[in-house]
Amino acid sequence: MLTVVVFLPLLACAVLLPARRRLHDRAYSWAWIATSAADLALVIVLWAGLDAGGGLQYEQRARWIPGAGVSYHVGVDGLSLPLVALTCVLFLAVAVYSLRERRRIRSYVCLFLFLQTVCLGLFVALDLILFFVFFDLSIVGMFFVIAGWGHGEQGRAAALKFFLYTFIGSLALLLGFIGLYLAAFPHTFDMVELARADPLAGRGTYAALVLLAIGAGLAVKTPTVPFHTWLPPAHTDAPAAGSAILAGVLLKMGTYGFVRIAMPLLPAGWRAHAMVFIVVGVVSVVYGALVALAQTNFKRMIAYTSVNHMGYVILAVGAAGVLAGTDVQARSLAVTGAVTQMVSHGLLTGALFLLTGALHDRGGTYEMDAYSGLASPTPKLAAATAVAAFASLGIPGFSGFVAEFQVFTGSLGSQAVATAIALTGSVITAALFLRALRRMFLGPVRLPPAVGGEFRDLAATESFSIVPLLGLSLLIGIAPRFLLDVIEPAGRTLVELVAR
Repeated sequence: MLTVVVFLPLLACAVLLPARRRLHDRAYSWAWIATSAADLALVIVLWAGLDAGGGLQYEQRARWIPGAGVSYHVGVDGLSLPLVALTCVLFLAVAVYSLRERRRIRSYVCLFLFLQTVCLGLFVALDLILFFVFFDLSIVGMFFVIAGWGHGEQGRAAALKFFLYTFIGSLALLLGFIGLYLAAFPHTFDMVELARADPLAGRGTYAALVLLAIGAGLAVKTPTVPFHTWLPPAHTDAPAAGSAILAGVLLKMGTYGFVRIAMPLLPAGWRAHAMVFIVVGVVSVVYGALVALAQTNFKRMIAYTSVNHMGYVILAVGAAGVLAGTDVQARSLAVTGAVTQMVSHGLLTGALFLLTGALHDRGGTYEMDAYSGLASPTPKLAAATAVAAFASLGIPGFSGFVAEFQVFTGSLGSQAVATAIALTGSVITAALFLRALRRMFLGPVRLPPAVGGEFRDLAATESFSIVPLLGLSLLIGIAPRFLLDVIEPAGRTLVELVAR
């Protein structure tokens, strides 16, 4: 069933793309919605059948390139299944939102179906080369989304910058994977076998260089400071649907790589260099929040908050590698918080980017100073943006609070100073979102000069795509056990691997 979940969108793409008789544009969009809904239903079945404490499940192995130690090996556990579910939820939301798209619909739909398979494949991959293939294909897919449906020439320039940065990062990642392969006897790219063998134990400098290569490649994708400069233009000039998938799913490929590859496959190196990741995480938290505070472009501001929120994840996984002054429970809590933050950020930032698309369609600009008093003509847009903003800044009752509380609690015991500094990021994030809400939605009504007629509120397709994302964040904030019960056992297993 796991292979069906991964390749069902690609199968739909293969059926739709070469059709001789061109279908109506709406037919392509509804086929995408039906495929994503079916995929999500299958993931719900997988979730219901998961034994949270049973380790990797739904595994499947097949010979692929046996002479090089490469296999088709997939499976899920509590670290990956929540991200598989997040991927299906976000792609379904984007499919519904894209009912409004009118440009080259067949290519648009097939490209997103291709991206859905690539994203799902990465989160279930248990072979390093399989992981790398999906990692690289995600770069190709998103490049065409930004270049083909972004904002003109700027969109094509942003797509090129995105491709070059992330492709160079993927080459560093491949070098690290080859380093692991060469250290293992017998040679293999299988993650489960590498985690069991720990081939770089006692290898000193060699292990540090492998960790550097893997860490740098994943840091570009996350992205962390100083590898983040591709992110703001890519988000600002991408279509809203592309930005939602880029922030909600593709950034998680980097952070997921840390918990699936860097930590369990390089435990000694992770412990030895945990402070490096803690510092990078704290710098990303504070820097991302401060630069976001300085933005006048609403979409660019949200892009920089992704650097801030992914910094919390890096802080947590770094703290999970510090054994002194902490215990297994605290380190497990940090890892659980990191994975919960990935899910929360995907839901909330995905919703925010879809909201920016609705704003741009009506006003023709993302500049906050061009708007004022929007709460009067567009109460639904104002309410949804306010809920997403408050949830993103971590108020109780939403998923952001659950995630950040676990991150801070799990990190505080061993990293009190770093955690205290990171807490200032929450204060700055609150300031930037409150300022944006005040400038755009309160006061006298002011609209951009390009608005010639009525400034419409959210349409049904926009509401049906955005509101469920906010509802899921609320559900996790109020009743998180359905998610935490899946993540926590896998988090404990991971910290035990790191501490061995």
